[in-house]
Amino acid sequence: MKTDAFALRHIGTGENDLSHMLKTIGVESVDQLLYETFPDGIRLKKELNLEEPMSEYEYLNHIQELGKKNKVFKSYIGLGYNPAIVPAVIQRNIFENPGWYTAYTPYQAEIAQGRLEAILNFQTTVIELTGMEIANASLLDEGTAAAEAMALLFDVRSRDQKKNNVNKFFVSEEILPQTLSVLQTRSTPIGVELVVGNHETFDFSTEFFGAMLQYPGKYGQVNDYTGFIAKAKENGIKVGVAADILSLVKLTSPGEMGADVVVGTSQRFGIPMGYGGPHAAFFATKDEYKRSMPGRIIGVSIDVNGNRALRMALGTREQHIKREKATSNICTAQVLLAVMAGMYAVYHGPKGLQYIANKVHASANTIAEALNKLGIYQTNTSFFDTILVKADAAKVKAIAERNEVNFYYVDAETISISFNETTSIADINQIIGIFAEAVGKEFTPVKILLPSGRIAESSVRTSTFLQHDVFNNHHSESQLMRYIKKLERKDLSLNHSMISLGSCTMKLNAAAEMLPLSMANWNSIHPFAPIEQAEGYITMLKKLEQQLNVVTGFTGTTLQPNSGAQGEYAGLMAIRAYHASRGDEHRTVCLIPSSAHGTNPASAAMAGMDIIVTKTTPEGNIDVEDLRARAIEFKDRLSCLMVTYPSTHGVYESSIIEITQLIHENGGLVYMDGANMNAQVGLTNPATIGADVCHLNLHKTFAIPHGGGGPGVGPICVNDKLVPFLPSNPVIHVGGDQAITAISSAPYGSALVCLISYGYICMLGAEGLTQSTKHAILNANYMKARLEAHYPILYSGEMGRAAHEMILDCRSFEDNGIKVTDIAKRLMDYGFHAPTVSFPVAGTLMIEPTESEDLPELDRFCDAMISIRKEIEASTKDDVQNILKNAPHTLAMVTSDEWVFPYTRENAAFPLEYIAENKFWPSVRRVDEAYGDRNLVCSCAPIEAYM
Repeated sequence: MKTDAFALRHIGTGENDLSHMLKTIGVESVDQLLYETFPDGIRLKKELNLEEPMSEYEYLNHIQELGKKNKVFKSYIGLGYNPAIVPAVIQRNIFENPGWYTAYTPYQAEIAQGRLEAILNFQTTVIELTGMEIANASLLDEGTAAAEAMALLFDVRSRDQKKNNVNKFFVSEEILPQTLSVLQTRSTPIGVELVVGNHETFDFSTEFFGAMLQYPGKYGQVNDYTGFIAKAKENGIKVGVAADILSLVKLTSPGEMGADVVVGTSQRFGIPMGYGGPHAAFFATKDEYKRSMPGRIIGVSIDVNGNRALRMALGTREQHIKREKATSNICTAQVLLAVMAGMYAVYHGPKGLQYIANKVHASANTIAEALNKLGIYQTNTSFFDTILVKADAAKVKAIAERNEVNFYYVDAETISISFNETTSIADINQIIGIFAEAVGKEFTPVKILLPSGRIAESSVRTSTFLQHDVFNNHHSESQLMRYIKKLERKDLSLNHSMISLGSCTMKLNAAAEMLPLSMANWNSIHPFAPIEQAEGYITMLKKLEQQLNVVTGFTGTTLQPNSGAQGEYAGLMAIRAYHASRGDEHRTVCLIPSSAHGTNPASAAMAGMDIIVTKTTPEGNIDVEDLRARAIEFKDRLSCLMVTYPSTHGVYESSIIEITQLIHENGGLVYMDGANMNAQVGLTNPATIGADVCHLNLHKTFAIPHGGGGPGVGPICVNDKLVPFLPSNPVIHVGGDQAITAISSAPYGSALVCLISYGYICMLGAEGLTQSTKHAILNANYMKARLEAHYPILYSGEMGRAAHEMILDCRSFEDNGIKVTDIAKRLMDYGFHAPTVSFPVAGTLMIEPTESEDLPELDRFCDAMISIRKEIEASTKDDVQNILKNAPHTLAMVTSDEWVFPYTRENAAFPLEYIAENKFWPSVRRVDEAYGDRNLVCSCAPIEAYM
């Protein structure tokens, strides 16, 4: 056994399992299985051109040495990113804990109550600090959250505004530069005209439907927007505010000023800067706009016993249901980071947050006074944490960088300095010393912070916040550690059992890939630090881009999109820019097969495309003749085809090259959705099948954890045609020579977690990556062979094989009174998370085992499904008290004095022998979905408030 080979640790099934698995499938070898699964014409002819794989030990040494090339300066740059202290109890028990970072999006609420409570805490924090009525479970970053706010305000225009095509959106010149760039990207395709200007001279014309303000402004000025918002409302203009979350501890909340939407980032609530992300954005608005709100919302409901239970609310708003009519394509959140930020608020409580905010403000005030004595004058009339001073920027910069300090240099004579919770008296004296040297003066070191007092009286917060017990009872480490553990025990994650979600690829997140995220050389760098201070990052990111180019067969990659949906959008915007560069702005038709992910049509709509849905055959493949007819019909306007490969039905379509050629012949480009890339790596690639661009879900194929629904990364890889249009950033130069404006806030998106995928590829190498794909296909076909005698398999390839996933058709079980949801809930009693339910076909389960699972785990899952099939056979339509309908069974239910059910407690809780060794107990019974939507509560209100 080659113990230093990472592939041995990553791939679950070993050589000793092969003969049994191949015999069960009915093939002689893996090569025969691949031949029967894979169209021969698209197989790669040679191995991926990647460096030799490293062992885990070699990789960790490599990444530590590379990290030394990053220079961790004291950063006072601001612009929405600030050094933050990650409480050690949160770092160890959440950030570094697979019980939290390997969980899936909480679609199965009964086994996600801990995470749901943690997100509810985050939502409550946001609601109370912003002064709004409802908040979501987080978004991707501040820039994209502001773009979502613009889209929401556009959607909720009055009837007259829609009738008169009122489409102007005012943006304050105080907005963060990266936010403005994202707004520019997102506005044009949906028909919004941005007007950037001074809010004090805005004329409140009826041509405007909305406005976006920054609070405090990008260089720290605190404005009282009460009058602006009141006047805007008089003129039918709704107002969004991008706010700094820590400032809201001391400043009047935007809600109290009358704002309609409030967005921002929670990064400074205990999240490392990580060269730009991941960080949880927040989004809060009025209850009346909840149906237009982007992202997830966690709501309070009840279970069948009437006990409090949490769930994801208002799912009918989402893109998988509304498709091209959705107001957002957002399919994820930044859950792990939202959990951390919410727990930061729990740990510190209102008094702790006030202490931190007071210290930050006092630091800014103290520096302002000290610089004033040096003749360096501060120009903000009211500020929280950021001062704006007049000085010789070049001279100051040279001295500051010699002292390993970064400020933000606005122009040749203006410098912005933002303070944070890590700022000490020593730091303050260092800053004063830098400016004293620049002007050639002596200074007296400060010994204490001056009391706060540079906030205008009209802007000082007087309202209370976070009075709930949860924010006032966990301030010692023991208390918080136990609270976190209590929540963790309510959640089923990959550290308990396999999560076989089709299309979601819940694979191992190896510890060696995760460890570097806690290293200060990697997680402490500001995304707008001078590029020469991030040599380690730039080396790693460029190498990862090259690795992904090799894997996809393309020539260019951008890592900026920070989710799969953002990747879709980025790819389509690059295609849009390509056509525009050729004078083909009229090419706006996007062909999308009816089987496509719901994010595909939603992304295409956001990119301003005209969507034409094409048919699929009864076998689940693209109907080539219908596609041909549509491509020819729209050949003068054809922009692109969006295709998923292997198909969403888990099949390699042999006609794929014919399909891509057909699109090219009619003037369009091909966008490939990379959701199923785990079935391609090393065997084929998007370039080989004829695509022009694909997005990759690094949180699927390339091992970034799902983190309970995020973080994710969705880079796009492109061919030569599209390289010039890769997205830019207004602060750090990135992108092509005809770059589109920004897709997300940071130049490299969620750069910190890109370390995970870099490690994954470095340690597996070409052979390991290819073996991973082969084993994903092997595992799926093994499970198919075991299950197909018990469940109809909806689609398979031309030789009867599955790709890396398969669909079990459960619709006929309704004759026994059993729905697919009942199977999903019953699996919890067997210790498993359900596969993907009712996607892409209603009434089905889509199973994807991934290469990371071992044979005993595959067998345990198959045994559970076969056992459930027998329970289905024993069920009847008339029996509403059967074991599936009552699932899941909680500990309280099974140990109750009363047992009124027509089956034993043992069958309820321990239907198979293996379960007793490692029993997972759902913490609530089946959640009442409808009740939660009818009585929407998404904060920590006491139970009496809604019962």
